[in-house]
Amino acid sequence: MTTAADRITVLLENVLGGPSPVRLRAWDGSLSGPGDAPVVTLRSRRALRRLLWQPGELGLAEAYISGDLDIEGDLADGLRALWGSPVAAPRPRLRQVPGAALALARLGALGPRPPAPGASRARLRGDRHSTARDKAAISHHYDLSNDFYALLLDASMAYSCAYWTSADPSYSLADAQRDKLELICRKLALRPGARLLDVGCGWGALTLYAAEQHQVQVTAVTLSARQRDHVRDQVRARGLEALVQVELRHWREVEGGHYDAVSTIEMGEHVGDEEYHDFARLLRRMLRPRGRLLVQQMSRGAKAPGGGAFIESYIAPDMHMRPVGETLGLLEGAGLEVRSVESLREHYVRTVAAWHRTLEERWAEFVALAGEPTARVWRLYLVGGALAFEARRMGVDQILAVRPDVRGGSGMPATPASWYRSRA
Repeated sequence: MTTAADRITVLLENVLGGPSPVRLRAWDGSLSGPGDAPVVTLRSRRALRRLLWQPGELGLAEAYISGDLDIEGDLADGLRALWGSPVAAPRPRLRQVPGAALALARLGALGPRPPAPGASRARLRGDRHSTARDKAAISHHYDLSNDFYALLLDASMAYSCAYWTSADPSYSLADAQRDKLELICRKLALRPGARLLDVGCGWGALTLYAAEQHQVQVTAVTLSARQRDHVRDQVRARGLEALVQVELRHWREVEGGHYDAVSTIEMGEHVGDEEYHDFARLLRRMLRPRGRLLVQQMSRGAKAPGGGAFIESYIAPDMHMRPVGETLGLLEGAGLEVRSVESLREHYVRTVAAWHRTLEERWAEFVALAGEPTARVWRLYLVGGALAFEARRMGVDQILAVRPDVRGGSGMPATPASWYRSRA
């Protein structure tokens, strides 16, 4: 007797033009496909209907978010199998369409479009990277809930790649984030009384660290009202009012200048492709001569898309990543001199893995805070993100640049040895 799983496997192989990369378990309990492959469970016919209405990556993601589709065992193994095949970007030949439609009809998968998953999908309006749309995009991701991020991140609330300097089992994510913040401060040569502009300050990890540990005067800028409120609360709680000023504004609205240092930590991905040249010029304009800029920014492989339909729809709408070399060219084109580029790609694999462990260990708390569909969005996001960094589809780099003075002077040390000396 031909089972539902058998029929779906045949349909999948016809569409792919080759063997199925996964084993399929259908809603009736039947199982079909390669015995050693990861098992994908279709909990209802609605999973197929989602893929019919929205073929490719986004349809697969929404089937998973809604719980209509699951991957048994290690989610990373299942995603590796799917990403290594054309399943996420199917291109059925025209002659296959009538047969596929008939097979879906026999499986009872035809019908109206299923409702959207319970998680919030970004639906932005207005011109791409206008101030209002950028604010909506940032709000979609970062204003999810301060409590949600506090549960996911370490105590510093650093939501960016950490810097792992030890393999000791007692060395934690909090230690790695502290070492990242200290490395940034050293690269920027921060000293008591220096002026730092932190563009896209997040929940204030670098802002607060620089003020507390290096007695720096910090102007912190964010587009997220919830982040602004969190940083202000921390400034008051730590007695840093004389050192830290927090502003809710778009990067285009940043005023002043003559800062000793400027930082932008994983914010440049939200600027946009056409807008980045103006962004780089603003960063240079904010610096005094011989002032330093530290950009920590995600990149994509030369032939990798970066982001994708799922990320754009549920995580970071309007995000744009480019190969790191293109970013260097834009910074140099704005009149900055690039002095150091350090890849942290493997560090991000470990960072995201730490966040994912927290998500799984405290799953019930995340579900209670945000609902299961949103928790499943984050599970998919974190596992997929770690795989993207692992496979070099995505990277992250620390770029140190300087604004030379009129004679070309940089004020840089002869070697970077002081950046990496052991902490006292």
